Amino acid sequence: MPAFLRDEKIRGILYQIIAIVGFVAFLFYIAQNTAHNIEQRGIKTGFDFLHATAGFDITESPIPFTPQSTHLRVFEVGLLNTLIVSFWGIVFSSLIGLVIGVWRLSPNWLINRIAAAYIETFRNIPVLLQILFWYNVVLATLPSARHSINLFDTIFINNRGFFMPKLILHDGSWMIGAAILAAIAAIVWIRHWARKRQERTGEQFPVFLTGLALLVLLPLLAYLLAGRPITAVYPELHGFNFRGGKTFTPEFLALLFALSIYTATFIAEAIRSGIEAVPKGQKEAATSLGLSPLQQLRFVVLPQAVRIAIPSIINQYLNLIKNSSLAAAIGYPELVTIFAGTSLNQTGQALEILLITMLTYLLISLIVSLILNWFNAKMKIKER
Repeated sequence: MPAFLRDEKIRGILYQIIAIVGFVAFLFYIAQNTAHNIEQRGIKTGFDFLHATAGFDITESPIPFTPQSTHLRVFEVGLLNTLIVSFWGIVFSSLIGLVIGVWRLSPNWLINRIAAAYIETFRNIPVLLQILFWYNVVLATLPSARHSINLFDTIFINNRGFFMPKLILHDGSWMIGAAILAAIAAIVWIRHWARKRQERTGEQFPVFLTGLALLVLLPLLAYLLAGRPITAVYPELHGFNFRGGKTFTPEFLALLFALSIYTATFIAEAIRSGIEAVPKGQKEAATSLGLSPLQQLRFVVLPQAVRIAIPSIINQYLNLIKNSSLAAAIGYPELVTIFAGTSLNQTGQALEILLITMLTYLLISLIVSLILNWFNAKMKIKER
């Protein structure tokens, strides 16, 4: 063996160079082979199809869309629908998972068993079957539009969806948005000030109640000063369905329910394991200070448990985003259904469309992972 190869550091660098060169050569071979096969079969390539007319309509779009819109617009609608259902799925699964995780360790036998049954039941049923169950069994058996479940003549629930008033913004609405941002900034400052004050004097400040009051009163004051620039459009029954207002379709609701309930089981287990990982001495110290069980959970146990559970919860958030692609089974118009489905069938540009779709999911996952890992680093206990 040459003398320079006896150096462990040099050998390590050499092995890494060989591995990188081999990986690049493999990618080059795959790309060259794919290009050759495409040329042999006469498959049309390129991204010009994005500017071609789609020629089909989308039943649920957060932005204006017509059959004359382009396939690029189809991609935008699918992406927005994916982000919307993923966002609300993360919110609801986090809330459900937190409650179930705490219940799982409750000394009350009934609550403990309910939480255990929930976790073991929904965790072991494939999420695709849960989506189909909510869509074909639960939501399909709701009453028709003419016999809707009526809540205060403003909210209507039937087998065509969930209908509620839709807010319309007029001139001056920006003042309400500015008031909300100001309230959030004030809450952040108050929270920081309250923590410093507690470290200095030992006295607690009602940050939650103060923040809630700011979030309600400041936008309300801005709403009145701006001349009430927000109005509401209420749903009304016309023929066999409701018109006007905000509509949540059965496809959206079935997907949201299934993703939230399924993902919440894993978040609950992460919360439970985080609570159990908190040293027993912490709980005993909280008891010796005279804190009630609720105060112990809120101020001592949960803050430490969440820090421990965050890495596992991050993985569940990413799984939820990727599982949203199962909406193709019920026709919810997210990215895979309308772009990697309908647009692909119309244009035949499989390589480009699948590449765009995969890169989009990769980018979304990397951004979410980056944000949550930053949050995890901020939440870590700093040792002195």
